Amino acid sequence: MTTHTRNATVMVTGASGRTGSRVVQAVRAAGLDVREATRSRGFDWEDPATWADALRGADAAYLMYPTDVGSPAAAEGVGALAREAVGLGLRRLVLLSARGEDQALPTEEALASSGADWTVVRAAWFAQNFSEGPLADGLREDGRLVFPAGEVAEPFIDVRDIAEVVAAVLTAGDRYTGRTLEVTGPRLLSFRQAVAEVSGATGAELEYVPVPARAYGEHLTGFGVPREEAQLLVEVFETLLDGRNAHLTDGVRQVLGREPRDFADFAREAAAAGAWKG
Repeated sequence: MTTHTRNATVMVTGASGRTGSRVVQAVRAAGLDVREATRSRGFDWEDPATWADALRGADAAYLMYPTDVGSPAAAEGVGALAREAVGLGLRRLVLLSARGEDQALPTEEALASSGADWTVVRAAWFAQNFSEGPLADGLREDGRLVFPAGEVAEPFIDVRDIAEVVAAVLTAGDRYTGRTLEVTGPRLLSFRQAVAEVSGATGAELEYVPVPARAYGEHLTGFGVPREEAQLLVEVFETLLDGRNAHLTDGVRQVLGREPRDFADFAREAAAAGAWKG
C-alpha cells in the first residue's frame, strides 16, 4: 500500500464499535475500501474458522481485540490471526494497543513476531469513554461516574484522532512499518476535571466518585461482567492508573501534522449531540 493507493481494501475488526466505526469512516475518507469484520458479518475472534473469509483478498487490516488487548486471549488471538493473514498474503496490519499497559506487551510481541508488516498504535484513554459505554451510562442515568482512577491525570484522546492516525498509517507506504506510535490528547486532566468539563458542557450536575480498583471489580461482576474478565480489568487499572501516563506525546502531530482535538471540544460536541440526555 502506498500514499496513492486506491481501490485497496482494509479489513476493520470491531467495525461497529467505538474505534472501529471511526476507522471505517477515516479509511473511506482516505479513498480506501472497507471490509467490516464483525460478528453480524460472520467474523468472530473466538472462532478461527471465520477468519480466512474476512482476510482473503484484503490488502491491510485494523486489529482491535474486543475485551482487552492485555488479556492472554488477545495475545493468542492476535498472533494466530496475524500469522493466518500473512499466510494469505495480507501483510499490512495495524494493532490498537493501550498506552502504558504492561499486560498488552505480549499481544504486541505476538503481532511483531508473526512476519507481518506491522504498526502498533498505543492510545491514551478515550474521550469517548465518557459518552459511550458503561461510564457514559452512569453519567446519564445516575449523574455519577464511579471509577478507580483516584486523582491521576490522563491525556484523554478523541477516538477520531486515533482513526485518522490509523488511516494515515495505512496510506503511508512503509513509513510506519515496524513502529509503535503513542497517541494522546493535548493536555492532562484528572477524571474529576473531565467530569467537570462534561458537566459544564451539559449544564447538568455530575459527580466523579473514585473507588478502589477491587471494589470496582465487584461492581463490574454485579453488572454481569464475567469474574475472570473483571479480575483482568482490576489488574489493568491497578497498574495503568498509577500515574505512569500523566504526560503528553506528539504522536498525533507526527502522523497528521496537526494538534490533537481537545477534550473540551469533544465534550461540547457530544453534549450538543445529546450524548448524556436520559
